[in-house]
This record gives sequence, structure tokens and C-alpha cells, in this order.
Amino acid sequence: MNVYDFKVQTAKGELKSLADYRGQVLLIVNTATKCGLTPQFKELQRLHETYKDAGLTVLGFPCNQFHQEPVQNSEMAQTCEINYGVTFPLLAKIDVNGPNADPLYKYLKKEASGFFGLGGIKWNFTKFLVDAEGRVVKRYSPYTKPLKFEAHIQKLLEQASQKKTAAR
Repeated sequence: MNVYDFKVQTAKGELKSLADYRGQVLLIVNTATKCGLTPQFKELQRLHETYKDAGLTVLGFPCNQFHQEPVQNSEMAQTCEINYGVTFPLLAKIDVNGPNADPLYKYLKKEASGFFGLGGIKWNFTKFLVDAEGRVVKRYSPYTKPLKFEAHIQKLLEQASQKKTAAR
């Protein structure tokens, strides 16, 4: 099992298979537009713009479990685009903890349990880095700014590129 085995809902309510991202490095983030960490959208967007052609996709999953994403999916997407220039995919609002946690997030937490192995998502902007094979390789805390691990993203993109070249 890997990330590509999951389906998620888009902000428009359509089902989207993560298998559509097979071969890409993914940065999966639970987001919120009313959070003190919301300025991280700018760094996430910068990574998206810089590396999308090299095979990086940032996926934002809005979450109101921390009471910082009170708006509907359509308003949330518009707010992110207007205020932060976000063009990476923002999916439907989900739960990341508890009995109604999205299956993808249950999997992510199992694969990268976090600080002291506690598992739960502690706050918005927890980030999961997934390699081009669909494996969770690293979990970053909400307070780790996205540009802090840009070198790790570059390394994963380089590895994916080398595998594609070798396969030819």
C-alpha cells in the first residue's frame, strides 16, 4: 500500500485518485486560512512554482478541526488564491484526527507518526513529504517552514529523475 492507493474529494466535490500523481513527489499539507501559520501558503506556492515542472505537487487539505477553517470549500480556495496566489490543488475540507479522519490521513499518520511516535496531527500545516514511489518519507511539524526542507525535496526530485532516465 502507498499514497497512490487513495482517492480524495476535490473542493468541487469530485472524486480524485492520487494515482493520477504517480511518479511525482508530493507534499501533503493540512491547511487553514485563519491560522497564525497561514503565511506558509506563500512558501508552499513558491515550492510549487519552482518545482512543478520537475515533478513536485503540493496538495492542500483544508481542515477545521483546530477551528481555523470555518469557510466553505469554494470560499477557502478563493481566499487562498487572492491572498496568497495559491495555484496548487486545494482539496475538500477533511478531518485529520479522530473517528472521521480521512483514510489518507490515517495512513500518513501511521507511516510517519511524528514527535515521540504520538501520531495525531497537532496543528494546521503539518507536512508530509512523499517520494515518487508513493512512500511517505518525512513528516514536518507545523512550525517547520516549507523552504527549510527544500533541499530534501530537490533530492527526491533528483532521485525520481535518475530512475526515469535509467528506465529508458
